[in-house]
Amino acid sequence: MNAFVYILASQKNGTLYTGSTTDLAKRLEQHRSTSTGFAAKYNVRRLVYVEEYPSAFEALERDRRIKRWKRAWKIELIEKLNPSWDDLAERPG
Repeated sequence: MNAFVYILASQKNGTLYTGSTTDLAKRLEQHRSTSTGFAAKYNVRRLVYVEEYPSAFEALERDRRIKRWKRAWKIELIEKLNPSWDDLAERPG
């Protein structure tokens, strides 16, 4: 089963949220449709970074490491692959 580590943002250089899941589309829908919690409070809905792993365990381990990072390191990670902070969920393919 593949799993994902993802970073959501409210806007470029805005509030960040890091998570992991085995169903990225479903998890994004949960973040975007809820009216409570961190994502709703800070309007964190833009998928700006994603990594895929062969197992949920590996994704969770990576998620935990990234959560301990300094904010500047997370921004650097995002900007390596997504310098314009596009919403990757809206890209075709």
